[in-house]
Amino acid sequence: MSKRTAQSKARGTCDALFVMTRFNNARFEFIFTNIGSENPRLFTTVQALFRAYDTSRLFRDLKLRSAIISEKKLVLLPGEQVYSEIAGVWNLANEQGNLGTFILTNVRLVWFANLAENFNVSIPHIQTKSLKTTATKFGPVLVVMTTQLSGGFTLGFRIDPQEKMDDVYKELSSVWAIFSKKPLLGISCNFDLEHAKTLEQVTESRVVDDVAVVADEELPRSVMGSYFTMDGGGADQDPVYESSIGLAVEGISGETTLKDLWNVM
Repeated sequence: MSKRTAQSKARGTCDALFVMTRFNNARFEFIFTNIGSENPRLFTTVQALFRAYDTSRLFRDLKLRSAIISEKKLVLLPGEQVYSEIAGVWNLANEQGNLGTFILTNVRLVWFANLAENFNVSIPHIQTKSLKTTATKFGPVLVVMTTQLSGGFTLGFRIDPQEKMDDVYKELSSVWAIFSKKPLLGISCNFDLEHAKTLEQVTESRVVDDVAVVADEELPRSVMGSYFTMDGGGADQDPVYESSIGLAVEGISGETTLKDLWNVM
């Protein structure tokens, strides 16, 4: 998304908002111009909103091996609160286990390995599809399934003893249910409903250019203004529009054409 100068048939040179998008394997470009002059900061506001959305992706996107842990502590997001920190949690992946730590917040579930902080996963509650405990060859496991939008991952965690895992499962389920009712997505909005304008008040009326197309012989001197004369001096004939050169010229008497005069010259 960027703001650049563009050429508009309706307004000439003006500021425009360029939005580059991608959908499946196709790319699209959209160009928007503001026909109203009451709100010149419209484009700046749109760009600010996009930056706010872009910088709050951790509230919504599942992240693997990202820089979210610093010195065994979670780097908190704006408005994020840590509810629980559970040590001794095994992440079961690729037929092996890695010992690490669970961190449960009001925004996400985070696990990181004790021996390597960059080996971690951040699962926002909004991307959680289901939670359950099940029996596996590793014993009772807490299974977290994510939505297809985040990749459709199935993550298994083992917490000993069984009673401790049951408590973690209940707490995680409760936090997930609370978040689902009132999600925190990292962007706060304040609406001034008392001074909000209606759709009719902000709708711009369509402006039609006052242009009339007339025949060549109907063009008066007042409309023509300055024009070219054949001899460089004063004009004896009324001006006419010559479409071949796009200019108003002195009328040519007789059967002589402008092309004939060019050939003579």
